[in-house]
Amino acid sequence: MADTWEALRQECLQCRGCSLAETRKHVVFGDGNSAAKIMLIGEGPGATEDEQGLAFVGKAGKLLDDMLEIIHLDRTQVYITNIVKCRPPENRDPLNVEQEACIGFLRRQTAIIRPRIIVCLGRIAAMQLIKSDFKITREHGQWFEKAGVRMTAIYHPAALLRNPERRPDTFDDLKGIEAEIRRVCPEVYS
Repeated sequence: MADTWEALRQECLQCRGCSLAETRKHVVFGDGNSAAKIMLIGEGPGATEDEQGLAFVGKAGKLLDDMLEIIHLDRTQVYITNIVKCRPPENRDPLNVEQEACIGFLRRQTAIIRPRIIVCLGRIAAMQLIKSDFKITREHGQWFEKAGVRMTAIYHPAALLRNPERRPDTFDDLKGIEAEIRRVCPEVYS
């Protein structure tokens, strides 16, 4: 069991725990500040992420950068990762068996980082981390607390690219996230 960040990363890069290992180009461990107080967690890498081995670097990643900018943050102040670390074929939702094979890496990342706030990007992450029956259309922007960590979910940036009419709700959610960061870990903005 890896007990340091680099050992965990190396273990993850070698993972063959599910069938996604057969089709991936790169494992996408995550990106950003491994000492961040805020974690952003999506469902899995897309095609661009699989090509580059980095989290959220395609069109959805550009939008995520813009979303962070709205709340006066950037990648140096957060850590961004996914439930699964390898791209599901055709960007399909990761299967439960794939999520279960990978969730240990996320748990260990979270244990090392010790975030105060987790933002789930989309319903898959919210269903895995907040509650199994999470409904993104009804519960986005709502706050939950688990083991002392404040958690919320917003629409995945890729969903916002497909459905721009959801952007006003997401803007409101982002402002709620900024307010919660200022309340829970104001040092992020100092």
